[in-house]
Amino acid sequence: MKVPFHPVITSLLETDLYKFTMWQAMLHRHPATQARYEFLCRNQTAYPMAELAEEVEAQLDHLCSLHFSQEELDYLSQLRYLKSDFIDFLSLFRFQRRFIRVQTDGERLIIVAEGPQVHVMGFEIFVLAIVNELYFRRFDPHALLEEGRKRLAEKIQRLKHFGQEKQETFSFDVSDFGLRRRYSAAWHDEVIGTLARQVPEFFKGTSNVYLARKHNLVPIGTMAHEYFQSFQAFGSVRLRDFQKAAMEDWVQEYRGDLGIALTDTVGMQAFLSDFDLYFAKLFDGLRHDSGDPFWWGDLAIQHYKKLRIDPKSKRLVFSDGLTMDSAIELYRYFGSRIQVGFGIGTSLTNDMGATPLNIVMKLVSCNGASTAKLSDSAGKTMCDDETFLAYLRQVFNHHQ
Repeated sequence: MKVPFHPVITSLLETDLYKFTMWQAMLHRHPATQARYEFLCRNQTAYPMAELAEEVEAQLDHLCSLHFSQEELDYLSQLRYLKSDFIDFLSLFRFQRRFIRVQTDGERLIIVAEGPQVHVMGFEIFVLAIVNELYFRRFDPHALLEEGRKRLAEKIQRLKHFGQEKQETFSFDVSDFGLRRRYSAAWHDEVIGTLARQVPEFFKGTSNVYLARKHNLVPIGTMAHEYFQSFQAFGSVRLRDFQKAAMEDWVQEYRGDLGIALTDTVGMQAFLSDFDLYFAKLFDGLRHDSGDPFWWGDLAIQHYKKLRIDPKSKRLVFSDGLTMDSAIELYRYFGSRIQVGFGIGTSLTNDMGATPLNIVMKLVSCNGASTAKLSDSAGKTMCDDETFLAYLRQVFNHHQ
């Protein structure tokens, strides 16, 4: 008997905000760029991922039939940093099926998106959400949802208990960053709605633009590694200067909006060597996504002090594998010295008692040239070009 088709994605708004902000920047400044993105599962799975290939194909067919509704475009146009010509572009946009392909290699699931960057960069979050939901549909939903609701209630109680303590100088702000590895769309919606109702004093927003609109929350996000990595391949930019070129383009595009810079494309110390007084004044703060967060935050505060910038005027956003407990611990350490925010992902949207997938879909080449991230955490580097990796490490004196 054929299983009825249930779409995972029903709106093109259901992606992370930073996809839209990077998309606009690339459309305006590097519209002819060609790019290749590859899917990777980093952990052991309960069954071979290759078994999902046919279902993934069907979900991608459906994704490529979607377009933005006028109501969705009207919502995006209210975000002051999105320009009218970009909204016009989105009104015409459809994902092109020919730019993404699904294959298997033994038990492995292979997904590659390749083509003009402004047409393929948007696939990433949708692919990850699709694979996650299809994977977990084979588990017992009643047992997982029961456990998920129990754990969510415990997190909320933890927050309410924490709220009775004396707070540090700055507020404790939590946002949801869990779209890409969520258990399901319905569960994600339930989690966001529950947090928004029960702990609004702490829960400030979500990276999921669709749910931000639905629940009247602030959509959260600025940039991801792919934005910086793209500049590694631009012929007009010297490799040593790619971070400065990326930040300069961002500043020119957004002119004061979206001011949180991502620091770990080639490691925090290499980033800070480029994050001079000019950029430190123009950007509101920094986002942590790999390496020890206490070391990272102390380094950021030292850097601001060295530049004679009051750290209390800046913001650190932590977003690397956080739990509610680790966010509270970081807040206690930094909350009197600098503004802080916490983007919690998998621990909010896929804490169901089953092992979550550790899946990514990363930019691996741009205009035919390799790109890479040299993370502050072992195992997060994704690049098959060992020659380029060695060169990148040499240029930025990176020893991870």
